[in-house]
Amino acid sequence: MKAVKRAKPDSSSPWWIYPLGLGLALFIAFQIYGPAMKGPFVFDDQYLPFLDPSMGGASLLKWIAGVRPALMLSYWANFAAGGADPYGYKIVNVFFHFGSAALLWLILSKLLEWAGVERGLRRILAIFGASLFLIHPLQTESVSYVASRSENQSVFLFNAAFALFLFRRSVAITWRVSAAVLVLLAAAFLTKEHTAVLPVLLLLTDYFWFSFPGIRRNWKLYVPAVVAGGAGGLFLYFRVLRASTSAGFSMSDLTPLNYFFSQCRAIWEYVRLFVLPYGQNIDYDFAISRGPFEHGAILGLVALIAVTAAAWIGRRKFPLAAYGWLAFLILLAPTSSFVPIRDLLVERRLYLPFIGLVLVCCEFLRRLPVSRPALAGALATVLAVFAFLTWQRNQLWSNDVALWADAVEKSPNKVRPRFQLAFAYYNLGQCARASGEYAKAAELEKPDVKLLVDWALALDCAGSESPALEKLQAAAAIDRTAHVYAQIGMVEAKQNHRDAAFAALAEAERIDPGFDMLYFYRGNLFLMSREFDLAGAEFRRALSINPANQSAVNGLMAAQRR
Repeated sequence: MKAVKRAKPDSSSPWWIYPLGLGLALFIAFQIYGPAMKGPFVFDDQYLPFLDPSMGGASLLKWIAGVRPALMLSYWANFAAGGADPYGYKIVNVFFHFGSAALLWLILSKLLEWAGVERGLRRILAIFGASLFLIHPLQTESVSYVASRSENQSVFLFNAAFALFLFRRSVAITWRVSAAVLVLLAAAFLTKEHTAVLPVLLLLTDYFWFSFPGIRRNWKLYVPAVVAGGAGGLFLYFRVLRASTSAGFSMSDLTPLNYFFSQCRAIWEYVRLFVLPYGQNIDYDFAISRGPFEHGAILGLVALIAVTAAAWIGRRKFPLAAYGWLAFLILLAPTSSFVPIRDLLVERRLYLPFIGLVLVCCEFLRRLPVSRPALAGALATVLAVFAFLTWQRNQLWSNDVALWADAVEKSPNKVRPRFQLAFAYYNLGQCARASGEYAKAAELEKPDVKLLVDWALALDCAGSESPALEKLQAAAAIDRTAHVYAQIGMVEAKQNHRDAAFAALAEAERIDPGFDMLYFYRGNLFLMSREFDLAGAEFRRALSINPANQSAVNGLMAAQRR
């Protein structure tokens, strides 16, 4: 192919069809993801900056000072517009998701054109592929989970860069388009690092459809992309992978080779979930393969090699399937290759490489010996079924207790779902049920400090101060932190053990005099004994450390009134 053809709208379609179709798609998206829109923050949402009281009055610079400034910028805008209401954050996620689907429609239209698919069938397949991306049940985690903003915002920017690359006027890209692609790539990388694979996808695209001349003519894109990619890789290694406890090469119990063997199985589970999305789970209990013959990893590896070889051999006869499969593996590589990540199987990881499997489907569908109306009807039925399944899945995401109860049922031997279910009960004030779930979690695995402290808080909330104190003392035996001793002081105070409470708070202060909550608890102790001046002094000290400590503000007001 010597030149890139510019896509033109079908002359048989009036102009208003396109905005009408996009409006209908946006309406459908809000209907199927709607149940989760009014649900609470869950899981890692609790650690995002908009729920940190100290960030309420922080400058924009402080918000974007971390490793994902583009992502934090969007959170900052959300917070400035609507505070910490989950609804606003989830609405923005839906818009990003819809934008990614619209861009995917353009991308598929161009690739189907290059593959020689005739116009009428091309339109059906492009609409189906983009709609499948929009409504597939696997997308729920990327859309309805606020912490997955990193996923759908980065992929929106990624798809924008890819679409711009595809819709160039000729094989040789211009300086202007090259600069625009690189800017979008930078924005995507600064949202989430996995998008750094875009240059590899662009190289594959140029080679696959235009052979080596396509790569040679686009040096003005690839040279700066390689330089930027190298810099991004170093940044990722030194700022993320070396410091992380959940990803990288510092996890002694999960080596790169063990992770690779495990991913040889996980990749096929992703394919299965794409085709048959049953058994979805927010927290999969996926076993590690510590060798090629454990849990059938060798079978997954052989299958990957065989299918990849078949794709390469048959790339001229089945171009969409071959290109789609290779793109799928490239886009999945950041999370499913040799770089260990604590969670072996996560649904949102299919969000970026989803397009690859869509292209494989398009290759199969273009060859079905059926009429266009029959094909369109069958595909519409598939979309309707998937939309219903997605709506059902979002019903679950609207309630954190139901979501984690589902995970506990599907991963009964994993601690984290049980812990999160207990935490959900605690947030609802169902403290007895929460403490019961913490107890079950402790039976699965030796409890760490976090579990012991949260368990103690649930017991204290349920009126069981003595068992709560036992859990806190066990936590202190593992790790002597100011937080643990401050909690001990709080529980001792509730049992009217004044001297013991003051002693625990003094120990907390010795460990970390900058922990503001210990002064709040000490202020409460003085309030109980009607020593209002001393109480006020403690509350002021807490506020001098953390002006956003609303509990200390309330305590100071109470001391001043009395």
